Amino acid sequence: MKILKAGLMAAVLVVGVAQAKADALKEILSGGVLKVGTTGDWNPMTMKDPATNSYTGYDIDVMTELAKDLGVEVEFVPTDWKTLVSGVTSGKYHMTGSASISPARAKAAGYSNSYFSLATVPLTLAKNGDKFKDWADLDKADVTVAATLGTTQEKQVKAFFPNAEHKIVEAPARDFQEVLAGRADAHITSNVEAYKLVAKYPQMMIVPVAQPKARTPIAMLLPQDDQTWINYVNTWIKLKEERGFFDGLGKKWQLSN
Repeated sequence: MKILKAGLMAAVLVVGVAQAKADALKEILSGGVLKVGTTGDWNPMTMKDPATNSYTGYDIDVMTELAKDLGVEVEFVPTDWKTLVSGVTSGKYHMTGSASISPARAKAAGYSNSYFSLATVPLTLAKNGDKFKDWADLDKADVTVAATLGTTQEKQVKAFFPNAEHKIVEAPARDFQEVLAGRADAHITSNVEAYKLVAKYPQMMIVPVAQPKARTPIAMLLPQDDQTWINYVNTWIKLKEERGFFDGLGKKWQLSN
């Protein structure tokens, strides 16, 4: 009997936890706050101003609009790339801003429908323009390619450049800083961020590769077992696409060169 009671209590607890995890929309509406995990280090998607502790960017505009349509306030929760998924699964925030869709992340978290796609390109210092002209030029033993821990690019550098040295840095350090400082020959990032980096740091250049690699859709990370919340966000995305919201934001933040 004691074993039976213990089993029933455990089952009740499991059901209770599952229901709590599946009630994001109710929690948001009742609490009046949408909590969004964001890294603040991905120009032009999410950028944090340390002086004011505020955020700007494409993602910030998206989440602010979502909160407005929900009739709630938005709270941006600081996170980093290596803990982005765990923040969703632990309930630290209700969703994230844009993240590359990957099978590894999908094992633990859910995704919204995609609303934008990226491709990966390499960057180097402009003075190296004669040395690096395509992907193969970077895949050499005497070349060091940097990436930020926990990002999609961390896995990509190992796949794209098996013969090169890999320099993996941990946030708040960034891979492009290693290139600027001369500690790495190149790094890879999304084409969107690449345009912004070159505009900000004229000493950098995008390696003129024949084709970008790893075209990847991006979407919001959501609790995997909360289909009600996922359905709501997907409905919202579809409506905003039809009304030109994402196209307008793309132009505002210049998501192409």
